[in-house]
Amino acid sequence: MTDGLARPQLAQGAAQTYRPAIAGLRHVVVAGHHGAAHAGFKILEAGGNAVDAGVAAGICLGVLQSDLVNVAGVAPIMYYEAKTKQVLTISGLGTWPKAVTPDYFQKRHGGKIPDGILRTVVPAAPDAWIMALERWGTMSFGEVAEAAIRFARDGFVMYPLMSELIGVNVEGYKRWPSSAAIYLPNGRPPQPGDIFKQTDLARSLQYMVDQENAVKSRGRAAGLSAARDAFYKGDIAATIVKYHRENDGLMTAEDMAGYRSAIEPPVRVRFGNMDVYTCGPWCQGPALGQMLNLVSGYDLKSLGHNSPAYVHLITEVMKLAFADRERYYGDPRFVEVPLDRLMSTSYAAERRQLIRMDKAWPGMPPAGDAAPTGFKRAAGDPPVPMDTSYVCVVDKHGNAFSATPSDTSADTPVIPGTGLCPSSRGSQNWGDPAHASSVAPGKRPRLTPAPALAVEPGRALLPFGTPGGDVQKQAMLQVLLNMTVFGMDPQRAVEQPRFATYSFPDSFQPHSYFPGWLNLEGRLPKATGEHLSKLGHDVHWWPDWIWRAGAVCAIYADQEKGTITGGADPRRPAYALGW
Repeated sequence: MTDGLARPQLAQGAAQTYRPAIAGLRHVVVAGHHGAAHAGFKILEAGGNAVDAGVAAGICLGVLQSDLVNVAGVAPIMYYEAKTKQVLTISGLGTWPKAVTPDYFQKRHGGKIPDGILRTVVPAAPDAWIMALERWGTMSFGEVAEAAIRFARDGFVMYPLMSELIGVNVEGYKRWPSSAAIYLPNGRPPQPGDIFKQTDLARSLQYMVDQENAVKSRGRAAGLSAARDAFYKGDIAATIVKYHRENDGLMTAEDMAGYRSAIEPPVRVRFGNMDVYTCGPWCQGPALGQMLNLVSGYDLKSLGHNSPAYVHLITEVMKLAFADRERYYGDPRFVEVPLDRLMSTSYAAERRQLIRMDKAWPGMPPAGDAAPTGFKRAAGDPPVPMDTSYVCVVDKHGNAFSATPSDTSADTPVIPGTGLCPSSRGSQNWGDPAHASSVAPGKRPRLTPAPALAVEPGRALLPFGTPGGDVQKQAMLQVLLNMTVFGMDPQRAVEQPRFATYSFPDSFQPHSYFPGWLNLEGRLPKATGEHLSKLGHDVHWWPDWIWRAGAVCAIYADQEKGTITGGADPRRPAYALGW
């Protein structure tokens, strides 16, 4: 157990971390790509606040990492407002078109949700970014979108991870000429060092800016509304709807025009002296709170950091939380999620009784109501996750921004002429109407992207998050414990070797299940893997610094000292900037 956000000690000496912990006095931004971090930092230097900078970086991620993040994808956001000391969330998650029915995929596709436009939900990210600007920002859409437009129009230097992932998904991109034209120029994936341009995407963003500028005389609010309407009611919406109509899709003009992201209170758990906030059960966010409640009953420090006993315990904790995620989590507008019980310390005490320090659960444990799992082991290895990115900001006012924009471009077509892949996040639903995350008109899928914020009132702030699909909560838990229990600064915390279990149904179609499977990064001792195997874990080894272990970004704002420290995970091209 910990008393709260233990003040981290900066690593001494160059050999302690692969990147320096970026410390400043005014503001810090950390993002999944260095270009996005730079865009956010430029906004901060120009006088923008955490929301202005976070939105600028977030839109850039949809350009610089468009294999993993789409400008027309999802963007769940959390914001801590220093003036009111309030945390709120913007769901940034689209809904199913009204034309879908609960049994749509059972009747037509054997219960599977196929690749392509049939898994499209309403694109939510543009609305979420603009909503954040309206409510808490100070700048125009054109100001925050300037860098993204430049990266799309003029191009950026292709980097190894994006080139690799496009290469992994070549067959996916080949299915649609509009996708292949962008992602397979000259018939092959762009190579590291190539200049990668997305001119149609630049035009789509510029169109939104032009519509904003057309009503500039009516004020900032009218401009932001015009930029939103350009996407949801103007030419972009018309092009998306036309493509769906001509290709047996489900999206209509009414679906697009009627969409608004939800502003909702966060889910909160107390962990020592700090409050840890996540988004609601429409995403996997509350699983982090459940994990923290479970580990609160143990003296983690005495087990030793990443010792066999520690890895075993944390793995079993994660399995328990994911069993409840599988059973209960879904859009609370449509399903009853017993959130108060799931997040209670008394429930955690009950669930803790299922953990044995001498034996691993061979598969996913039962959920809280002891429902049988009934899942069969999938063949082969766990699939490569359909991934995402992350950005966090703390500004000079003490505001904190945390967002996990996402949506891939290999499983659904680029809408010709737009450069956009409208959100394919329907891939995270189940075709079974009885499942908590089943399909229904107007319903949100159960999302894996899930930012977080920790607050120790009057003492510290910590926005943090990561890409990684089902690994997200696992990586975030480990990094948070690295900081709170073991006193690491953010950079040391994100660089520690990690582990991940796959002993639950994958969140993405086809929801593969690998009972007992546990991956360890290669920097963990072989003896640790041998010990865990004896406990019943199905141990597999990852290479060192593998991107599949997540890429956690975090900012620790010490309100007592007045310092802000950022950490960026070197497993991916994440970067921190501050002053």
